[in-house]
Amino acid sequence: MRSSWLIKLPLRFGSRPRQNWSLVCLVSIVVVVALLGSSSNEFEHVNKIAVPDIYSSFRKLKEQAVVDYYDLRSLSGGSTYKVKEFEFCGKERENYVPCYDVGRNLEAGFKDGEEFDRHCEVSKEEERCLVRPPKEYKIPLRWPAGRDVIWSGNVKITKDQFLSSGSMTKRMMLLEENQITFHSDDGLIFDGVKDYSYQIANMIGLDTDSEFLSVGVQTVLDIGCGFGSFGAHLFSLKLMTTCIAEYEVTGSQVQLALERGLPALIGNFISKQLPYPSLSYDMVHCAQCGIDWNEKDGMFLIEVDRVLKPGGYFVLTSPTSKSRGSLLNTRKGNMLTPVGEFSQKLCWSPVKQQDETFIWQKTSDTNCYTFSHGYFPLCKDDHDVQSYYRPLVPCIGGTSSKRWIPIQNRSIGSQLTAKELEVHGVQDVDFYDDRESWKSAIGNYWSLLTPLIFSDHPKRPGDEDPLPPYNMIRNVMDMNAHYGGFNTAFRNAKKSVWVMNVVPVGIHNTLPLILDQGFAGVLHDWCAPFPTYPRTYDMLHARGLLSHLSAVKCSMMDLFLEMDRILRPEGWVILCDNVGAIEMARTHVTQVRWEARVIDLQNGSDQRLLVCQKPFLRK
Repeated sequence: MRSSWLIKLPLRFGSRPRQNWSLVCLVSIVVVVALLGSSSNEFEHVNKIAVPDIYSSFRKLKEQAVVDYYDLRSLSGGSTYKVKEFEFCGKERENYVPCYDVGRNLEAGFKDGEEFDRHCEVSKEEERCLVRPPKEYKIPLRWPAGRDVIWSGNVKITKDQFLSSGSMTKRMMLLEENQITFHSDDGLIFDGVKDYSYQIANMIGLDTDSEFLSVGVQTVLDIGCGFGSFGAHLFSLKLMTTCIAEYEVTGSQVQLALERGLPALIGNFISKQLPYPSLSYDMVHCAQCGIDWNEKDGMFLIEVDRVLKPGGYFVLTSPTSKSRGSLLNTRKGNMLTPVGEFSQKLCWSPVKQQDETFIWQKTSDTNCYTFSHGYFPLCKDDHDVQSYYRPLVPCIGGTSSKRWIPIQNRSIGSQLTAKELEVHGVQDVDFYDDRESWKSAIGNYWSLLTPLIFSDHPKRPGDEDPLPPYNMIRNVMDMNAHYGGFNTAFRNAKKSVWVMNVVPVGIHNTLPLILDQGFAGVLHDWCAPFPTYPRTYDMLHARGLLSHLSAVKCSMMDLFLEMDRILRPEGWVILCDNVGAIEMARTHVTQVRWEARVIDLQNGSDQRLLVCQKPFLRK
């Protein structure tokens, strides 16, 4: 069932006989009248906005009833040009992730594990088509039920993989008829995720894991996260935990985590740095993550050190570490574990060992690197300008950064001080003005989408009528995040969503500021595919991105195909840009078969809003 403004008019491009055109005009008038009536309630409750560039005269929208599926200028001109819709890809591309083609990487000469890394440069020209959902695909359950129960047809995992799963979080799954069930925090955790988190807290001197924030731990990078149960528990403690794991053809940790509504990203550091700046995370965690930390003369540990903030923690749990001797029972300078040997050269201090878990703490003193521990040289000052899949380097980064501030001395949450903003080169007036504008915008977005989602989603069996879109939107991506104000507005409005804040490569790098607020984020070049699986986001948002990408000559057609690939069926897209960019986008929206409307903000500017929904189509 679709809402009234999403009913597609039976129009086609090209010249029409006069009588057909008259009929079209008559039908259009009837539809507009119907729209005016049906949308009167829809826009009555939208708040007025004081900020000049966002919806200053929002209530006038009901007098316009802008319904756009096609470029009406082409229709009125009688053009013979017809926008061709893309066809569906074959079944073999249902879980297609560009840039991770192992066969082509091998042909290009990559080996020793590098064939599993991201190599967009060797990707051949692919057929342009729409990645379709599997036959068994179902709309995910609403949050928080969707955290604990997912449809098995939505992810690619074999029964053998499930039965042979050996990691801590994989053992938490129960495979039922058409569902995979995970133990919730309120139920029985038979393999001890709660106890494990409590143990880590005790090892760093805390009474309980609810005190992580009190020692500056608010962001965690979980390497090889299994299927996200540890991250899900930390999420319940208000810690932003991002899963990162290598690309897997089946049984993907990243795909399972995202399907559960948890932040995750495809990535590894076999040969390249992660797409994060130096000093990004308060804790890096690896529980049986499959990485041999001794390889490449400690290069993997150097990368962990690069993304770890001063005073941050590296937590390593491995069943093989116990046999190598106790970290604490050896004298400093005579570590028995290879990781321990490298940790001294990185100026990491051993915190504690308990059973199979080791914890180190990164130094807060940059002078440590200039004395006897200086096995690895310091990187040059320009090394951390923008770390985007650069080759791994054998040097210590971040020591000359203004952001070298111990995690224990940082503000918790997104309320940064003027001094902390100054470190990022941002004026507090600009920062908080941006926040206020997004607070208003989020209210209007929700007012727009709520009646549409309510009417667009039939009640699921056994469900009561929900208060949409609370239950329908969980995974959100801001494709041009700027200061992270979009994310802040969601948090302050207490919406049960998380946001992947993407900072496009080539513009001012605000990702350090976003991460310092305790948000999830990543650098990305939108001229290339995003490192995630198909159908992993409920909403995509971008403000000013289209005009930026047009200036750098990126393919808009490829961008919309990529957006369609990562957007879930019945997912939403909100684009805000100038008239020219929005007009261009309308054509591509038609090609990817989205339903859309253009909204004139009625504030005297050339900004327009394009609101789209991806229909649930099957071939």
